[in-house]
Amino acid sequence: MYTVTKYPHGTFNWADTSSTNSAAAKQFYMELFGWGKFDIPIGEGMTYTMFQHQGQNVAALSEATPEALEQNIPSHWSCYVSVDDVDALLPVVTANGGQIIFGPMDVFDSGRMAFLLDPTGAALGLWQARNHIGAGIVNTEGAMCWNELLTRDAATAKAFYSELLGWEFYGDEHYIHISNRGRNNGGMIEMDESFGDTPPCWMPYFNIGEIKAGVARVNELGGQVHMGPNEAPDTGYWALATDPAGAHFYIMQLLNAEPWEE
Repeated sequence: MYTVTKYPHGTFNWADTSSTNSAAAKQFYMELFGWGKFDIPIGEGMTYTMFQHQGQNVAALSEATPEALEQNIPSHWSCYVSVDDVDALLPVVTANGGQIIFGPMDVFDSGRMAFLLDPTGAALGLWQARNHIGAGIVNTEGAMCWNELLTRDAATAKAFYSELLGWEFYGDEHYIHISNRGRNNGGMIEMDESFGDTPPCWMPYFNIGEIKAGVARVNELGGQVHMGPNEAPDTGYWALATDPAGAHFYIMQLLNAEPWEE
């Protein structure tokens, strides 16, 4: 009931992490979430590690590229949105103040992708599926359950994503919810001075099960919890963590994990 076979246009469908310590990060996530893995060679001695849970792909990890290491780009998670036609959206990105970081490009027979930078400085992947739809299971324990934008200009971000993906928004100044074709599709926080020098970014949430046990496990495995656990009213409990390589992500205890409906 949490299995996905197709994502509607504009829906978050995948997350992967680029890691400066891939060996430590792999072991951390496998032990934290109970994930299995298989490594896919992607050339030049690099691998793309596909994490699996309940027989389905759930997320992935790759080593930071030499270029990223030279530029001191830290370990980080990236979020992706499923789209019907990557190429058709690229002019919309630039016409509305965004930039194309790289792409479009084919990823073997898995799909076609591009990465954009929105007008507020947050990066997001666009994914046109072929043989790889993204996560094959969502919301349940051990799977991605939410995606969130941290931005310093929510009004500009809302205008951009509305034009690009047709998203609608509801909520107040404390938390902005994203709706895609009537389905809850993530959220947005406008950062204030309390966020310090945190850069604008998209980050994934993963359902950890019981939050207090999850927080303890993060610490036991060499990660760090920076915030929480905190309550999200009527939703559950969350905490902000980093893995041993320094990539930030959220863990979440959902009170009611909604099944996927296609």
